[in-house]
Amino acid sequence: MNSILTIIKSIKDRLTWIENELLSYEIIVNVKSKAGEIHPVLDLHFFKILTLIILIISSIVLLYFTAWLPPQTFPNYSISTIEKGESLHEISEQLQAENTIQSSFWLKVLVTLAGGEKKIIAGDYYFSKPQNVFSIVRRLLSGEFGLTPIKIFIPEGLNSYEIAEVLSQTLIKFDKEKFISKAKGGEGYLFPDTYFFMPNEKADNIIAMMRENFLKNVESLESDIDKIGKPLNEIIIMASIIEDEVKAIEDKRIVAGILWKRLKMSMPLQVDATFKYYNGKTTYDLSKEDLEDKDNPYNTYANLGLPPTAISNPGLDSMRAAIAPTNTKYLYFLSDRNGNMHYATNFDGHKRNRELYLR
Repeated sequence: MNSILTIIKSIKDRLTWIENELLSYEIIVNVKSKAGEIHPVLDLHFFKILTLIILIISSIVLLYFTAWLPPQTFPNYSISTIEKGESLHEISEQLQAENTIQSSFWLKVLVTLAGGEKKIIAGDYYFSKPQNVFSIVRRLLSGEFGLTPIKIFIPEGLNSYEIAEVLSQTLIKFDKEKFISKAKGGEGYLFPDTYFFMPNEKADNIIAMMRENFLKNVESLESDIDKIGKPLNEIIIMASIIEDEVKAIEDKRIVAGILWKRLKMSMPLQVDATFKYYNGKTTYDLSKEDLEDKDNPYNTYANLGLPPTAISNPGLDSMRAAIAPTNTKYLYFLSDRNGNMHYATNFDGHKRNRELYLR
């Protein structure tokens, strides 16, 4: 705003200077005209026209900077929604309130001159950068929404809360709470991948696209799932645990073998990753009370069997590990602070590993 005021003051000062110069020149011209020493073209009428032209140009420049240019607070990467049935007054006031235009008056004038409010096309208009009022009027009347897909990478192992956070940082008007509410019931089935979403993409559409992608990728695993003889739901829950517990592909298969073996023995899974999904705690935050809390359905220390739902959305490697585990003599495992895996065949060996690698 300060820069605009400076420009306006500069224009006004320049106009005052021109006016004074013309006034003095007019006096000189009049004197010289009486003496017959000046060309007849350079008469008073000529200078009045010149003054008028300068004033018109200066007024246009002044209007451009004070009303037609985009505001300095123009909201880059924003969406303005024009609803069907809105009046020109409502639209212009909305755009001014959103800092998309400086003057609602001039938008109304330009739209009226171009054919009126009935020609405005309703919809979501995406503004990636500032645009002047002429450009905005043109887009409103032609329905040029400016919506282009945005590339978003959803990594493996994120749960629905974390996916919502990633999406909310990129998509305009993204309803994070609605996404979490709808996606939580299908945890594990939002396939991690690179997606191209429209800036105004709705939560329902995003969930549908991610689930459709899941089904498409799981098709290649159907015959192997049939061989292991376990329902898809259990495979996905196990894969989500493996995704959060282990990084390397070979270790995923070994850990999958250990966890399936524990279930077969009616032994608690005793994995820490499930706590993060329930209360946000990691291995290094867990207390004795946490481990003994039977009311936590995701506590795999106090409760037998798999947790009630997946705890993240696993990738294909973790799914394959859950389907085709590596059978070993191990019954225990842990991951050190660097992500390296350490295995043991009995609890004494596991305690020794804890002393060596978790201190």
